[in-house]
Amino acid sequence: MIRVKDFTFNPFSENTYLLYDETGESVIIDPGCYEQSEVEELAGFIEASNLKPVHIINTHAHIDHVLGVAALKRKYNIPFSLHQLDESLLKAVKTYASNYGFYKFEEPELDGYLKEGEVFSFGNSSLEIIFVPGHAPGHIAFVSHEDRFVIGGDVLFRLSIGRTDLPGGNHAALLESIRTKIFTLPEDYTVYAGHMDATTVGFEKKNNPFFR
Repeated sequence: MIRVKDFTFNPFSENTYLLYDETGESVIIDPGCYEQSEVEELAGFIEASNLKPVHIINTHAHIDHVLGVAALKRKYNIPFSLHQLDESLLKAVKTYASNYGFYKFEEPELDGYLKEGEVFSFGNSSLEIIFVPGHAPGHIAFVSHEDRFVIGGDVLFRLSIGRTDLPGGNHAALLESIRTKIFTLPEDYTVYAGHMDATTVGFEKKNNPFFR
């Protein structure tokens, strides 16, 4: 069984997720920890829970989701992967990080690509990778069918959706991603979003104002 631990980091109030199971192996998703105190908060939980991080995987590469990647790669000597179409977004972060006050941003080395149709495994657990562009060109989400949840990044929020006015954004594509990839999941699946509280597929199908 996968356990999901969430942390809220950086001025964007970004949700970083730590997934782990009974083996102790864990994966870090969208690490937004920028200040040393935030890195220590995440590391403290990992140590106290006797976990072994094995990989960093990202839904996409906007600045608020990658601020902690380099520090955690170095600390745990683990690889970092995302969708190939978001590699250019990752490389662009260093050009604008200081505009948002992130003067200490360190660009992480990318170790591999993730793509739709693959299954990402750790410990005794597995996550299906689905391609959900619109907020970012290479945006993906991670679905646990056994534990009935999706780590959705900035695609679908509680009563809202991800913004599409950033480079590579596409409003029509985002709506299509939600309709065809998220809303086709069972209604009881929990959606852990990149910002704000978790929601469910069924609640958003019934109540999200963008789909009325």
